[in-house]
Amino acid sequence: MSGEVLINLTPMETRVAVVENGVLQEAFIERARRRGIVGNIYQGKVVRVLPGMQAAFVDIGLDRAAFIHAHEVMPPGTPADEQASIAQLLHEGQALVVQVTKDPIGSKGARLTTHLSVPSRYLVYMPDSPHHGVSQRIEDEMERERLRGLVEAAGSEQQLEVTGGFIVRTAAEGVGVEELAADMHFLLRLWRRVSERKVTAPAPSVVYDDLPLFMRTLRDVMRDDIEKVRIDSRENYVKLIEFAQEFMPAAVERIEHYAGERPIFDLFSVEDEIQKALGRKVQLKSGGYLVIDPTEAMTTIDVNTGGYVGHRNLEETIFKTNLEAATAIARQLRLRNLGGIIIIDFIDMDDPEHQRQVLRMLEKSLERDHAKTKCTGVTELGLVQLTRKRTRESLEQTLCEPCPTCAGRGTLKTPESVCYEIFREILREDRAYSAETYAVLASQAVVDRLLDEESAAVADLEEFIGKPIRFQVETHYSQEQYDIVLM
Repeated sequence: MSGEVLINLTPMETRVAVVENGVLQEAFIERARRRGIVGNIYQGKVVRVLPGMQAAFVDIGLDRAAFIHAHEVMPPGTPADEQASIAQLLHEGQALVVQVTKDPIGSKGARLTTHLSVPSRYLVYMPDSPHHGVSQRIEDEMERERLRGLVEAAGSEQQLEVTGGFIVRTAAEGVGVEELAADMHFLLRLWRRVSERKVTAPAPSVVYDDLPLFMRTLRDVMRDDIEKVRIDSRENYVKLIEFAQEFMPAAVERIEHYAGERPIFDLFSVEDEIQKALGRKVQLKSGGYLVIDPTEAMTTIDVNTGGYVGHRNLEETIFKTNLEAATAIARQLRLRNLGGIIIIDFIDMDDPEHQRQVLRMLEKSLERDHAKTKCTGVTELGLVQLTRKRTRESLEQTLCEPCPTCAGRGTLKTPESVCYEIFREILREDRAYSAETYAVLASQAVVDRLLDEESAAVADLEEFIGKPIRFQVETHYSQEQYDIVLM
């Protein structure tokens, strides 16, 4: 499998596309005014302690206070029965050094922890943890033991004063002791700078700012199967090369400056794919389709055969559609950056072997996802449920806002429903006030309905209240909006 990373940089925003085999798999977008803050370390100030929730709100200098739970304040690994109350751990006005684990999403503030860590290409340094670990994504037990041994050897051979622990990242699979030792030196130097800043930083303020998106992408996404990294900014191309020379020498020859006349995101139809990823419906090559509905609590995905009729029998048609859907769903989760609880309603399959193969295809397709996912299998109702770690806003939340007309519901009341609301409101007004005439201001569709299909009902209402009702079209009113003026 071959891949490319495309980086589009302007003063206003940074956009990154990860393409595999010519197909867009992931898109990262960061606006200058709304930079992602996951990984940043702040000197914060506790503004409110909530004993009932075992949590607190901390001011870190954002529009909304951030949220921290008691278990994120206790030392790592503290047993549940030994955890103290949040009121014993924190008090209002207290200065607290915290790290962001989740960006502000929607109406929710950022999520915080006091268990600090700083990442490099191959390692994550955790100054408060005495243990070394290896990413769970490295499944080979011999490789895990080799890497764990190299981390311990690198620390002792280099005579480094390591008070914390290191987690070996997935990218370190197959690397040698020299690369790990270089990362250790870098992280310990970085942590010394952070420690010095922690002492003098006022609250609230930034203590440590993670790398900009285009450098984070190189650090976190770069793999052996990424053949090229193309960036369309000459100035930032130089910065990227300097960063790679210091931390990722093997990647230098794969980075190139894109100077083509076509916008870089027009390659591989990236712009078109981003637009498609904002829609509910995803067409499958076979003729089937997915319907994706994100909600506050979870995301639901429905699989349909659509126009696919198959060639043999119904069971085979369903099986083929579900197999294709499993691959497409894994891609859509990455591309749209959907997180939290995800419920998938595959088309019902009678054959248990078909169910097993579809589930295996979904799990295999999710293996390339950088976000942590956990699939819990098929429920009694035949639904597949999984969780995907959410650390930043979804693509839709980044690029869109709720419709001001329907307030995000996705539906509008019909003109008929609005007409009957108007009738009920006029009756209420007539009982409360003594007006001579009523003027109804409403949208074109509603007024047309009142003067046509509902004209008999209007006449009956006028006779019932004994007063005339006039209608006026307000072109800027939405279909649900109306006003009743007493004259």
